[in-house]
Amino acid sequence: MKRFFTLLLITIVAASCQTVRVTQDYDVNADFNKYQTYAYYKQGIDEADVSELDKKRILRAIDANMQAKGFTKSQNPDFMINIFTDAKERVDVYNNWGWNVGWGWGWGGFWGGPWSNSVNRVTEGVLYIDFIDTNKKELIWQGIGTAPLKTTPQDKIERTNEMVKEILEQFPPEPAR
Repeated sequence: MKRFFTLLLITIVAASCQTVRVTQDYDVNADFNKYQTYAYYKQGIDEADVSELDKKRILRAIDANMQAKGFTKSQNPDFMINIFTDAKERVDVYNNWGWNVGWGWGWGGFWGGPWSNSVNRVTEGVLYIDFIDTNKKELIWQGIGTAPLKTTPQDKIERTNEMVKEILEQFPPEPAR
């Protein structure tokens, strides 16, 4: 039993350290084994609401991950890759239990209490990676990653690589059993 609780604690800690949250959706009728080559959907990439520098980071990361998976970039691809981006503010409110002591204004000087609240605001980036069957012109797979944004160029490269890697780890999807 002790071993179970230790394993559970390790799992919870590991899950809480994950900075990129990913999800996927896909066409359950698609035969993902037939897809070997890809290209980018230029019109969609051009319209992505992200800086040119970030766009290059994303496309380089996608290329590196797709090539590592054995896919080849082609002029006559089996599927097209498109990206979308979004940003949103995440607000976390923590209800802390414990005594707080400090100087107050207004009704008195010294106060304390068994509770306090703290608020944390984080701007998160959302990256959508879409795979579109070239022949059918249909979306076959979508991966979505959400993570706090970074500000320095080196941190942006690392975060982009991390997001793309985490998203594309889900492709191709495991066949239903």
